[in-house]
Order: sequence, then structure tokens, then C-alpha cells
Amino acid sequence: MLTTLVSLVSLFLIPLRSYAAPSATSSAAPNPGATSTASLNSLAQSIGKAYFGSATDNPEFTDAAYLAILSDNAMFGQITPANAWKWDATEPEQGVFTFTQADQVAALAQGNGQLIRGHNCVWHQQLPTWVSSGNFTAAELTDIMTTHCTTILEHFKGDTCEWRLIAFDIVNEPFNDDGTFTSDVFFNTLGSSYIGTVLTAARAADPSTHLYINEFNLEFAGVKSTAMANLVSSLKSAGTPLDGIGFESHLIVGQVPTDFQQQLESFTALGVEVAVTELDIRMTLPVTDALLAQQQADYQSVVSACKAVSGCVGVTIWDYTDKFSWIPGAFAGQGAACPWDDNLVKKPAFDGIVAGLQS
Repeated sequence: MLTTLVSLVSLFLIPLRSYAAPSATSSAAPNPGATSTASLNSLAQSIGKAYFGSATDNPEFTDAAYLAILSDNAMFGQITPANAWKWDATEPEQGVFTFTQADQVAALAQGNGQLIRGHNCVWHQQLPTWVSSGNFTAAELTDIMTTHCTTILEHFKGDTCEWRLIAFDIVNEPFNDDGTFTSDVFFNTLGSSYIGTVLTAARAADPSTHLYINEFNLEFAGVKSTAMANLVSSLKSAGTPLDGIGFESHLIVGQVPTDFQQQLESFTALGVEVAVTELDIRMTLPVTDALLAQQQADYQSVVSACKAVSGCVGVTIWDYTDKFSWIPGAFAGQGAACPWDDNLVKKPAFDGIVAGLQS
């Protein structure tokens, strides 16, 4: 475990992998800017939410201006490591764990007095090839999976560290959009039982951290959200530990569902908390004032939905600035998805967030 804060000047940089650096045109912009001077985390906590937070990644820590905004715990009370806690970064070789990058994120949060959402234990992407192509038996893969997650949870558990691990995405994106389980090494070898197995192991490793399943497109009613609801009901009926469902909320300007609040409530009714875990709202470039105005309204809609649901514990944006957004690298011709622009200037979307927390 860490005994002193890691020097942010000498951080070891990791590749962004699937969260590619944005193109230079990601938010070339008219930007009328935000008018509010509110601090988002302070405002969220004042209405009973646990946090308002942001994802971040190690290469960004060398940007002093970026880091100064991220480290303001009145603005961001929670941090999610975008890549440094994933399997390829923490166990690149079987049984060989490395926490250099992961501890840097934890040290930053610790120094700032911020909460951490762990991300993630089991996901079909960003796996080292020794896992994804291992040809393991069911017993072997069960041991590998539970050992990996147990080691991560025990390393960061709250009673052995000074930082506060509030939640952890134990299973990430288990479903296809048609409601079927994703075909990956875990499902193909173990069936859907891998989910209950790893949740049970995670609870034993850290009884205090809230255990989540995290997924995208749950914001929309349909077969995928129904499949997740059925999974939650099945796990709860079996006594499997599960505390929350993460709504990733990678959304598109002008296409935010009007029944988002009802979607959140449909899961809290099953006995779990919910959180908006990876919020960004992208647009087709170039940026226009009209798109920025719609994005402002869309951010307000999402945040106000969480505010209205007592079991929605908080909102995390998937990095706060277009400068480091993953969107341009994943969706050609799209970007400008974050509440701050490439120059770290607040956009109208920021005012939308404030209005959502105040409405």
C-alpha cells in the first residue's frame, strides 16, 4: 500500500488504449461559455447525493491546468480511474500484479480528499491475451477470475488504505444490445454464473465497498434493460451480493430519453442503488451554438433525473474536458461531449448540470 503520496511530476504514463486521445477538431468551437460559478460536488452533496465526480487517466496528470480543476474537491468529490485499474494494467502476466499506475490515481484522490469508484474487475475488453486466449477449464478460469478480483479489492479495501473506495464495477458490460450475454472468455467458459461467482468473491474480499454491474444503453427501455433487470432479480433472489447498477450514459445530443428517471426507478425498485457512471453527451461536429444549447438541456435532463431518484447516489462524467475525451477516437466526426472544452473553459453544458442539480 502507499505510504506517501506519489510525486505527480514523475508519473509513469500508460497508453490510453481504447480511450484514444481526441483529435484536434474534437471541439473546435463557438463556445458562449457557462455563467454559473457553482461547485458541482458541493451542490450535489447539498441535495443529498454522495458525490459529483469525473473519470481521469494517468497521462493527463502532467497537465497542470487540467489537474488543478480535477483536484478541486468542491467541484469533483469522486474520481474513477479510466484505465489504470483494468486487467491489462494490473495483471499483465498471470499472477504478476502491478499497481504502479493504479496507486497513482488512488494517491491523487487521497491527497484531494476525494472518493474513488473502482473500474473494473471483469470485462471482455482490455484483457491481456493470456486471459482472453488461455483455453482454461471452468475450474481454472474461476480461480483466475476470483484471484484477480480478490487481489484488486484487497489492495484497495477501505480498512487498509487511507482513501475511500465507495464502489467498484465488478462486472462491466455483460450484455449485448439485444439482451443476450456478451460472448467472451468468461461467458463462453462459465456461462452467466461467472457474474454471481465474482460478486460473491468481491464481497468476501471487501465487505464495505458497494458492488456494481456497469452497463451502457440501460437509459432506454427495451430488451437490454429488461435483461439487466431480470439478472438483478435473479441475483437478489439467490442472495448474491449486489449493491448497485451503473448507467454509463454515453449519450447523443438531442437523443436523451425522456423516461430516464423511470428507468432509474425501475432498478431501485429491485432493491439496488443506481449511479450515472460515465456520462458524456456527444454531437456531430462542427460545434454550433444550437448544438451547445441542446447539449445544455440534455445534461440538465440527465442530472435532474438522478436528482429526482433518491436511490441515485451520484453522477460521474467520463472526464470533464473535451481535451481528453475518448469520443473522437471512437466515433468518427463526433466529439465535444464534455462540460469543459479543449481549452478547459466551461461550456453551456456546465450550466445544464447546475440547473439539473438545482431544479
